[in-house]
Amino acid sequence: MKDKICVITGANSGIGKVTARELAKQGAHVVMLCRNEEKAERAKEGILRVCGHSRVDIVLADLASTQQIRSVAENINQDYHKIDLLVNNAGLMTDNTRSTTDDGFEMTFGVNHLAPFLLTQLLLDKVLASERGNIINVSSEAHRFASFDLKDLQYENRKYNGLKAYCSSKLCNILFTRELSQRLPAHVVTNSLHPGAVASNFGGGVSSFFGVVMKLARPFMVSEEKGAETSIYLATSEEGFTATGRYFKDKKVTNPNKEASSSYNAKRLWEISEELLNTEFLPRKMVTQ
Repeated sequence: MKDKICVITGANSGIGKVTARELAKQGAHVVMLCRNEEKAERAKEGILRVCGHSRVDIVLADLASTQQIRSVAENINQDYHKIDLLVNNAGLMTDNTRSTTDDGFEMTFGVNHLAPFLLTQLLLDKVLASERGNIINVSSEAHRFASFDLKDLQYENRKYNGLKAYCSSKLCNILFTRELSQRLPAHVVTNSLHPGAVASNFGGGVSSFFGVVMKLARPFMVSEEKGAETSIYLATSEEGFTATGRYFKDKKVTNPNKEASSSYNAKRLWEISEELLNTEFLPRKMVTQ
């Protein structure tokens, strides 16, 4: 990973921070895309103490705002000549009160799916500039419990449930990866993964019954280091540079559920995402490789 430029979202805590630290230790130039500047600076200090070089940068954006996503992407595109690795790691889980992003999207769908969809689009030219581009999307086995409905992805017509919205967004991550792999040229790969039930602060703000369960179960969960292993594997292994459109668990390819394996679902979600964001991202007619 020496001198490879790696952009990692949510790199100030949890498995994102571990991923950033371990890649930096292998010589990568890490760009931490974070929302909270104070937490990001603390995480950066910790990484610099162990990585042996100074190539660790912070860029700030709230992924609940498409305006901020566009702004930070413009800055990244200006400051870096290529991106060898993009890790869409950031995500959230809410309680059972439906809330929306700055753009009016349901919060979980907006941050967990639309944000990485848009960020990937905006940074793709720099990924294409790498000799071996790599896009990693952090999903979850929670996708297997999704009540997936392409006609109501934002829970506008159903009773809102924060856990179900989270599960649905993780299924979207896999579908996005599947469709993206069909549109990318051969020298860029993309895969999704399940990190495991990680004992981090994820879900700490959830006040529902599930939030209480999460706190009680934390002693039985895997460490952040263990949870980051599959992300690091896909970033550094030969399989991580050859497999594409696959879903990994414990550093091995595994099959997601039927809904996440559907080519129709993947294509339709892509089209809906384009419509919501008023953009056109890698239209199939433009893919030549």
